[in-house]
Amino acid sequence: MAEYKTVIGLETHAELNTKTKIFCGCANQFGSEPNSNVCPVCLGLPGALPVLNKSVVDYAVRMGLALNCRINNVSKLDRKNYFYPDLPKAYQISQSYVPLCEDGYVDFWYDGSVRRVRIERIHIEEDAGKLVHSDTDDSISYVDLNRCGVPLIEIVSRPDISSSGEAYAYLKTLKSILRYLDICDCKMQEGSIRCDVNVSLNREGEPLGTRCEMKNVNSFSAVTRAIDFEIKRQKNMLDQGEKVVQQTLRWDDVKGRSTLMRTKENADDYRYFPEPDIPPFEILKERVSELSAQQPELPNIKIIRYVSEFGIDEKSAEYIADDIELAHFFDECCSSQRHAPKSYCSWIMSELVKHLNAKDCAFSQTKLTVSGLSDMLDAVNSGKISATAAKRVFEVLLEKEQPVNDIINELGLAQVSDESVLKEIAEQVIDENVKSVSDYRAGKTNVLGFLVGQCMKKSKGKADPVKMKSILLTLLG
Repeated sequence: MAEYKTVIGLETHAELNTKTKIFCGCANQFGSEPNSNVCPVCLGLPGALPVLNKSVVDYAVRMGLALNCRINNVSKLDRKNYFYPDLPKAYQISQSYVPLCEDGYVDFWYDGSVRRVRIERIHIEEDAGKLVHSDTDDSISYVDLNRCGVPLIEIVSRPDISSSGEAYAYLKTLKSILRYLDICDCKMQEGSIRCDVNVSLNREGEPLGTRCEMKNVNSFSAVTRAIDFEIKRQKNMLDQGEKVVQQTLRWDDVKGRSTLMRTKENADDYRYFPEPDIPPFEILKERVSELSAQQPELPNIKIIRYVSEFGIDEKSAEYIADDIELAHFFDECCSSQRHAPKSYCSWIMSELVKHLNAKDCAFSQTKLTVSGLSDMLDAVNSGKISATAAKRVFEVLLEKEQPVNDIINELGLAQVSDESVLKEIAEQVIDENVKSVSDYRAGKTNVLGFLVGQCMKKSKGKADPVKMKSILLTLLG
């Protein structure tokens, strides 16, 4: 019997980092005193009227453009009706019928190839409040309405994802795009990105299976665990002849399992209807063109370009593209055409990464310049300094802007290429290491590396290693 196919769709909610909320002038700020950033609009008081924040529309359109969506030039808002203690109006202003963005896609590199996930829609909506549960009394919960009215975009994928690993890569791609556009701070610990996961199983040639949804999974690693658990749960049910029932589940990442919240509701249960207090609004084509012109090259596109055009490995490409400043630096290095992209990448992924980890800092906090790194590579390739000496030059370049030749002269790192000087060093090493020389001449050629190393040590790393090895071979016979 054919294996089960996994079908996954994701609904990703991203909080937009506008200065004010979506329908009022309250501060859009995390960490304030409970119920301090509220007004009659976000409290849902009678007679209070919402006014749409223009920046929210711009941010949503920019994300829609980034995900290759069609932008609906006329859009409208709807009421999604449901009762919950943190929703004082008993409805959420959202978009159901005419979302801002539709029919897009996102390409990203995953597992050795470019994958494409289609985007069904991106719509704007307001967030609900937050329940804070008492640490001392399980029967008490507090309501903080600061989050009411915080602007969200919901990015709804098509069911094009087939594994937890691919879901993780897709979410990482969305996160990096949001950061490049600077429309979401992407602080998952603060709830800036949340995800609902839909999973179903079916066999090849069969209709799609019944999907179950897991709500508000709050980390990307939790998404992978939740998906893997749900795949196993549904597979066990189907193998035992049971029917999978459409449900909404709550994922408990501590226990590593899901629990039933409710039987899955349909759209009709929310009683969507047009928002009467906000009329349909128009996004001018000229405004869409302006926003499109402001878009940077996005990280997923950079990764694909680095891998396919430059031959850089996927891990290195992702590391570089994930840091906006570092990606800009690397692009400038490559544009200079002074050295191969792989040469620049090699120093970034070895010595730069080591420095950033040791100092616990970002690339933007270093002093490294394109000309500095390029000049250093010139010095290595011309034989002026050794690779070992170059590491010392690189350390200085990270801390201050200084001409490479000045650094080499100040530290006395110029490589010794004079054959008479190198021959004298080699003769000293041969005299001091009689046993190793004897072993070499007896056929143990692996000791040659040791002897070369001793020569480099005696020269304080200044000897030309290629010439040094050649002279040693001549002297050893």
